[in-house]
Amino acid sequence: MGDLFNLEPKPAPAGPVECLGMTFPNDEERRKHFLGILREKLKDPEFRKIEGFPIGSDEDILALSDPPYYTACPNPFIADFIKHYGKPYDPSKPYSREPFAADVSEGKNDPIYNAHSYHTKVPHKAIMRYILHYTEPGDIVFDGFCGTGMTGVAAQMCGDKAVVESLGYRVDKDGTIYQQETGEDGKTVWKQFSKLGARRAVLNDLSPAATFIAYNYNTPVDVQAFEREAKRILKEVETECGWMYETLHTDGKTKGKINYTVWSDVFLCPECTDKFAFWDVAVKLGEGVVLDDFQCPNCGHWLSKTPANQNTQSEIPVSLRRPIASKVERAWETFFDSALKQTIKQAQHVPVLISYFVKGKRYKKKPSQCDLDLLNKINSTESKHWYPAYPIPKGDKTNDPFAVGITHVHHFYSKRNLLCLSAFWSRLPRKMKWIATSFLSRNLTKCNRYVVNSHNLSGRVNGPLTGTFYIPSEIVEQSAIELFKDKTISVGWNINTNLVGTFSSTNLVFIPANSLDYLFFDPPFGANIMYSELSFLWEAWLAVLTNNQEEAVENKSQNKSINDYRDLMVRCFKEAYRVLKPGRWMTVEFSNTRASVWNSIQSALADAGFIVGNVSVLDKKHGGVKAMTNPTNVKQDLVISAYKPNGGFEDRFQKEATTEEGVWDFVRTHLKYLPVVKRGASATHLIAVTERDPRILYDQMVAYYVRKGYPVPLNSTEFQEGLSQRFSYRDGMYFLPDQVAEYDKKKMTAGGMEQMALFVSDESSAIVWLRQLLKDKPQTFQDIHPLFIKELGGWQKYEKPLELSELLEQNFLRYDGKGEVPDQIHSYLSTNFKELRNLPKDDESLRAKGKDRWYVPDPNKAGDLEKLRERSLLKEFEDYRTSSQKRLKVFRLEAVRAGFKKAWQERDYATIITVARKIPENVLQEDPKLLMWYDQALTRSGEE
Repeated sequence: MGDLFNLEPKPAPAGPVECLGMTFPNDEERRKHFLGILREKLKDPEFRKIEGFPIGSDEDILALSDPPYYTACPNPFIADFIKHYGKPYDPSKPYSREPFAADVSEGKNDPIYNAHSYHTKVPHKAIMRYILHYTEPGDIVFDGFCGTGMTGVAAQMCGDKAVVESLGYRVDKDGTIYQQETGEDGKTVWKQFSKLGARRAVLNDLSPAATFIAYNYNTPVDVQAFEREAKRILKEVETECGWMYETLHTDGKTKGKINYTVWSDVFLCPECTDKFAFWDVAVKLGEGVVLDDFQCPNCGHWLSKTPANQNTQSEIPVSLRRPIASKVERAWETFFDSALKQTIKQAQHVPVLISYFVKGKRYKKKPSQCDLDLLNKINSTESKHWYPAYPIPKGDKTNDPFAVGITHVHHFYSKRNLLCLSAFWSRLPRKMKWIATSFLSRNLTKCNRYVVNSHNLSGRVNGPLTGTFYIPSEIVEQSAIELFKDKTISVGWNINTNLVGTFSSTNLVFIPANSLDYLFFDPPFGANIMYSELSFLWEAWLAVLTNNQEEAVENKSQNKSINDYRDLMVRCFKEAYRVLKPGRWMTVEFSNTRASVWNSIQSALADAGFIVGNVSVLDKKHGGVKAMTNPTNVKQDLVISAYKPNGGFEDRFQKEATTEEGVWDFVRTHLKYLPVVKRGASATHLIAVTERDPRILYDQMVAYYVRKGYPVPLNSTEFQEGLSQRFSYRDGMYFLPDQVAEYDKKKMTAGGMEQMALFVSDESSAIVWLRQLLKDKPQTFQDIHPLFIKELGGWQKYEKPLELSELLEQNFLRYDGKGEVPDQIHSYLSTNFKELRNLPKDDESLRAKGKDRWYVPDPNKAGDLEKLRERSLLKEFEDYRTSSQKRLKVFRLEAVRAGFKKAWQERDYATIITVARKIPENVLQEDPKLLMWYDQALTRSGEE
């Protein structure tokens, strides 16, 4: 491997060190100097008012920080870093990149990736592909939602030849990087696309836990020093706490070391009030079964944690019906909590299984009296060291611990593990604390599960349920000592010269405008993951907590709706837009199954000023990228490529906005940023670049004008006509002259065009489906109808159903058998029927074969259809506007879109707002066009 990923130890430099242009005698002097500056900053009340400033004392923030490389607060050295390493924006320097639109699937089985867990993480090797594509060596990359700092790792590894080659690229001696492409002759060729060399990264996150992990990933690790120090600490902790993990072997003489202990819920029978362990009555080791229904060991009454609904049991065959059971009651115990200095009540758990080692061999047993006596001794032992006893904040993910009496941080740990963890924590130096953070919020807590099922007949440790604080009925108490041994770092890295800060990306106060070369964001996923809640255990031990006021999530406990989430993302993206150099790119990787959240991200990007150049779906199952055709089909990770228009276009637009030339200047500029071709899953076939579709181009132009506050100069018909006059048309897409030449060459060597999988759920998607169906094969109504009926299963319940005949009449043309056969039909018939080749277009046999076939109209002739359709849509919209209904249950979405557009042109914002409030909220949130019109109407009318 290369220098960045090296198993050999990397001793810290003992001599002079250089930092931001200054030289210090050693690294400790460097830290001392910048700590002094940070200490003075922390005394400034205005500094603490920066959005997202974490919750913590000055001393705790300073103890965690390693300035200028890392501050557990806003990093005041970012501007100095950019000034020292960055290159000022120079509009005269050419820069041109297509959006990266290839498969970015990368495995997660990497030693660096797995060195520390986190709620979500993008593999650094996947990010490397984007950085290599969009940047040059020495460029500065920014990640405003950095998590564990994989973007920083990726930026530095772009300078490691071995790692770059592991991605499938070829690197020459001079550092030129080549990627494989299909040449004009259909053969594979190597094409230059990047240069070998480290890039530098500025990383930021709201969470102190995230930035602490990121800091450790982005500073050098000396394996030898780590292991030496870890062994010393381990020895001391084993001397102090080792006795707590001792147990007697089944021979009653030999001492063993506990690996883990399984604890079981204790319940009460509501019939006889007898107390029993859930493990004893429901868990069948060796059979791989945990019973839903079980009998009280005392009275035999049927019991269950979740009794069957007897109203539905009659529908199930008698042999499969569950018994009539009563719901068990939880047993509780009270004890004095010395940390809180009060008596508390918690759900009762008892030890039921111990896994232990004797001379390297593993055994299992039931706890003996000696084991119970040991636990009593541990429970009466007080800690010699500090541990956090913060109250757990009320949150969307904290109901589970509250339900069993876990109300404070230290309650998440058994007394034994709490004593041992605090002993470790008191000894670990700042940088080594990240070893403990890798397991203290997971396998060491009462969330750790013991799973018994058909795949694990005798059970196994399965870790906590991801993204929750779920407390299982079978808790695994793993040994803190054994976990520390397992987690000790065995791989080092030499990553440096990246900067990490801790504050909100809604106000990037220390980053100058137009100063960054590329942005990679992996933002929060709406309501998917509650980062501040799930990071609370980490941050409690670090003694610096997330200030969640600016946390971009949907969260009932924080009173944040989807609108609040979108507003926060708009603020973040506006700051991203400000700091990015004009003409440069931002990549947003996003994963959510709700279309409303996906549309919020799209809307936020556009509101900030970004223009989306490409949206792809990363199909991890099949390893292919599919074009995004429907916002409700958000089932995999999305990769959004968006650009900041260059300064030249922005200046021209201010002068041309109210003229038709402004429209065509926008289209020309936008087409430059779009990919010329996209490869399908097979890599040999091309897929349509949906962003080049005339309807998508029109939507992009309209959105740009609306968000800039200008009326749209052209209607859809005029736009379509203008496109055909000014740009080259191929396969339903428009190109610039040089682009169409490249497209034609690529198409000639490709294996064909791959059809996109479409889902018909409303009028808009039905038109797209019909267009794709008829583009290459004009067909009669009788041919189309059975195919169309098959696609109608997922039609949205609110969408007014339309007959196939109506869809065809308003959007396509039918050849009536008179006059010359249209080009589209003639091309299909002469290609697929030998007897019809080389015939004139008015030949009788050709006309007979083509009669009644529906086809996609030529762009030049589609205008009249568009006008007729728009007239019909606006008539329906007028019905919605004047309707006395408070809520429209069934409506035609295309009619609402057309009506909103017309109202905007007439500056009738009240109509947009009135009709929008008649539409179900989820429909409004899930439709990007309606959401845009509505948000802009609210802004223009002064409403919130």
